[in-house]
Amino acid sequence: MTQRDALDKVMGRTKYVDDIELPNMLHAKILRSKYPHAKLLKVDTKEAERAPGVQAVITAKDVPANKWGTFYEPPVFADEKVRFVGEPLAAVAAESEAEAEDALELIDVEYEELPPVFDPKEALEPDAPKVHEIGNLSFRRKIICGNVESGFSESDEIIADEFSTQKVQHCHLEPHGAIASVDASQRLTVWTSPATFWRVYSNLLVALKIPATKLRFIRTAQGGGFGGKNYMSVECYVSLLAVKTKKPVKMIWTREEEFTVAPTRHNCRLAYKTGVKKDGRMVAREVTITYDSGAYTIMGPRILEKGAVLSYGPYRIPHVRVEACLVHTNKAPGGAMRGFGAPQVVFAEEVHTDNIAERLGIDPLELRLRNVFRSGDRTATGAVLHSVGIRETILKASQAAGWKLQETQP
Repeated sequence: MTQRDALDKVMGRTKYVDDIELPNMLHAKILRSKYPHAKLLKVDTKEAERAPGVQAVITAKDVPANKWGTFYEPPVFADEKVRFVGEPLAAVAAESEAEAEDALELIDVEYEELPPVFDPKEALEPDAPKVHEIGNLSFRRKIICGNVESGFSESDEIIADEFSTQKVQHCHLEPHGAIASVDASQRLTVWTSPATFWRVYSNLLVALKIPATKLRFIRTAQGGGFGGKNYMSVECYVSLLAVKTKKPVKMIWTREEEFTVAPTRHNCRLAYKTGVKKDGRMVAREVTITYDSGAYTIMGPRILEKGAVLSYGPYRIPHVRVEACLVHTNKAPGGAMRGFGAPQVVFAEEVHTDNIAERLGIDPLELRLRNVFRSGDRTATGAVLHSVGIRETILKASQAAGWKLQETQP
């Protein structure tokens, strides 16, 4: 099957956001926080407003609904406090990118630095700096099946491991960008390339406090996303500036901005403990997961939920206990990325399973064949499985890889 847009892409005819040029279009840039955690005492834009080429400067006071979501969602601009390096403080629209950049230097910002917290486990300590006044614990998920303590007491061996994973940037070739324009009837048109079109559209309606009849979205070709374009990023800034200047406004993030402020895959800490019989049968598994949410939550609860459900693996384990939490730190927020929380736990869970096989002196493939789910099994969350093909898949994959093992029966 041929992609319908493949020829246009290879011929260079596909139009991305940055390929669009409108008459009298202005260019926008964002002033970002220099500190990970600080009270925001002053953001004075007077000098920037008088700078050459500058058409408008906006801050939190110019946003109709700066707190357009719960505290879990990032505000359009930081207001009373900054919570990570790179949090937006102001935006400038000018006749050129260079003039917009120069104007950012003229904005006078005063901070009162606060102690930051960067480690999610440290953030859970009672005396840790509070990223949000209500505390650093964002969400928690528990899964309990059977009795783990009883399972460990019945086991011949108990193996424990700890793991950590890092943040991962999507590195899509097209950076975040958008263009906004207002017509004579005050109807706003936004050109952008989100993955979750309706989410960004509805969030923008809330932030701008305008009816849906006044907002038109044109989704341009997307130059990669991989989960990184699932939420509002640039759209609100260009929209506010277009409304204020009555001119089209474009903003394209730099690669540096992509790496410093765009949401990434969550880094996390994971602890595994599994009780097994000498023949390799898994009896009990305890999992503790701490996802680093960064300063805000965004899509964290969905990521936490999926990670928790998948964390104990595709294995028949009578006794399971999973405790997963999402924790705020003074870092750029984590967000959606391919796998939605699963790559972190699958990595840890399967390396842990390999370590069990090594401890017991059992081939790691054989250990998995003895424990994988079969049709009719029930998961730790109570789901009954039907048409389970994991055993056959493992065998075919091992044969294709040349793994020499005579199949054994549990």
